[in-house]
Amino acid sequence: MAAQKINEAHEHMAKAEKCLKTGLTKWKPDFDSAASEYAKAAVCFKNAKQYDQAKDAYLKEAEYHTENKTLFHAAKAIEQAGMMMKEQKKMPEAIQYIEKACMMYMENGTPDTAAMALDRAGKLIEPINLEKAVDLYQKAAGVFENEDRLRQAVELLGKASRLLVRLRRLDDASVALQKEKNMYKEIENFPMCFKKTTAQVLIHLHRGDYVAADKCVRESYSLPGYSGSEDCIAMETLLQGYDEQDEDQVHRVCSSPLLKYMDNDYAKLALSLRVPGGGGKKKKAAAAPQGGAPAAAEDEDDYEGGLC
Repeated sequence: MAAQKINEAHEHMAKAEKCLKTGLTKWKPDFDSAASEYAKAAVCFKNAKQYDQAKDAYLKEAEYHTENKTLFHAAKAIEQAGMMMKEQKKMPEAIQYIEKACMMYMENGTPDTAAMALDRAGKLIEPINLEKAVDLYQKAAGVFENEDRLRQAVELLGKASRLLVRLRRLDDASVALQKEKNMYKEIENFPMCFKKTTAQVLIHLHRGDYVAADKCVRESYSLPGYSGSEDCIAMETLLQGYDEQDEDQVHRVCSSPLLKYMDNDYAKLALSLRVPGGGGKKKKAAAAPQGGAPAAAEDEDDYEGGLC
């Protein structure tokens, strides 16, 4: 079966080369037909699991689509070349091809396709390179934002924010979350603004910046429905406990369903939050049997206890 497919691939490549030849009766190469034959060859190689040869055939297809000024099809072929690299577990090379394809989609005037490809690239690289995934998600969000597709943009920003928390880049995460919150406000999704305020407070407290955390809550009072809401009361209680170094109060809020069932990266922030200075060793010891502070809570490392 594989040998048959490989033979078919070589036949298509021979036809492609024939399409490119010129002579007395044929003055111009037939780039369109050549691209089509290389596409067929690529599929045959792919079916035979000859991924490197499939990648080369897709790149040839892209070359002749480019010659023919059909950039969208060229970009699609380059993206497929990237997927052949993915099949060989060569993720950095795969991402390079997909990013190149995205630039061509943009040049062709199809930014939505570019943004969706960047999102796919982010998902591919996320298991092995969180930093690169953040970059790709933010780029994709930027493309959607430029097209006024804010719902798609904010979803991708959310992915980036969560990964920034996982990377412990909390300063960057706080900036990203503010952008998310502003976007949710613009599309009038106020309940999501409330959730983003909660995430911001957790991040600022992990950064040891009580003033910034308090400011986030105060600014959110202007959001319709925030004042007196469950989210608002929880954050006011958390800030009070943190300010008064009341480990029990902080633990009660951080282990409540409201925070425990947030996105996993934020839930971990909640469960690992400790008051500054410890609130006294006795309070910590008392909080431990209720399922909260482990003995290691005396460690001053803000990230101790489950950011990874």
